[in-house]
Amino acid sequence: MIRTRIVFVLLVVGVVGGVGFGAGFSWKDTKGEYLDLLYDGRKVTRYMYAYDTSSPQRIFETYKVLHHAFDEDGEKLLTNGPDGEKPYLKSVLYPHHRGIFIGWNKLSMGGKSYDTWHMTKGVAQVHQMFLEQKADARKVVSTALIHWKGGDGKVLIEENRTTTVHQPGNGTILLLDFETELKAVSGEVYLNGDPEHAGFQYRPHDDVAKGPAGVKAKYLFHKDGIDPKKDKDLPWVAMSYGLNGKRYSVLYLSHPSNPNAEAVYSAYRDYGRFGEFFKHRIPAGETLKLRYRIWVGQGAMPNRGELAKMYAAYIAK
Repeated sequence: MIRTRIVFVLLVVGVVGGVGFGAGFSWKDTKGEYLDLLYDGRKVTRYMYAYDTSSPQRIFETYKVLHHAFDEDGEKLLTNGPDGEKPYLKSVLYPHHRGIFIGWNKLSMGGKSYDTWHMTKGVAQVHQMFLEQKADARKVVSTALIHWKGGDGKVLIEENRTTTVHQPGNGTILLLDFETELKAVSGEVYLNGDPEHAGFQYRPHDDVAKGPAGVKAKYLFHKDGIDPKKDKDLPWVAMSYGLNGKRYSVLYLSHPSNPNAEAVYSAYRDYGRFGEFFKHRIPAGETLKLRYRIWVGQGAMPNRGELAKMYAAYIAK
């Protein structure tokens, strides 16, 4: 089996099922569907963990786990979901891109290929249980056990996903640390695919994809002249997009401990789905550990110097 450990760090004080973790933070669990993290009563993130096989539509809606980010008022989603009346209805552009998520479209094991991006042929990421939930006045930590399953029900990867959310404020809507441990539990796994359909990704709300030129995503790299289709091992990439009459900025940070040497970013689509992609082999019984940070703020994108300081603070901890 492959054991994946993903940690999201959210700066919030929370309650699980209505239980508070300290001043400001609380969890609200809609049992069997999703878990909201709140700060001072406003929603900050939503962990979508339902898995429902009762109909083709529900399978389509619940075949992968993901995290949503809310706006500064905790009312509207900044990220994309699986909306649409039927699985193949084109009311949403690229509906397999959902919120903050991870997967590889060409994961192979035992001579077979599995698409853990589009979730074809019965492949699914299935939440098993919460392993840990804790908090202090400055952050909330939640760890979930997730099974990546093939269409035959075999567990391809066992993932421990830890998300840490840090206290919002001072221009920060969300500061999320995503740490995952992916364990190959049923045999050697090869994570393969392409920058468009693999890796750890952030997808803005579908209104960005369907909106006018003024809301389309704009990207900023750590220096001039970067070609994300060719240049490798980028420390961070930032993006801004328009939504609900406002502008939002997202900073995506990849920790140096990740297998970054051959990694490239998909950071050029104007609808805003972006993130790092690499290929990697996980021997049977071994674990790949990955660490990322997502920062979301409202307003104009910070300058390179400010973004570089955020990166320096992240890798120093």
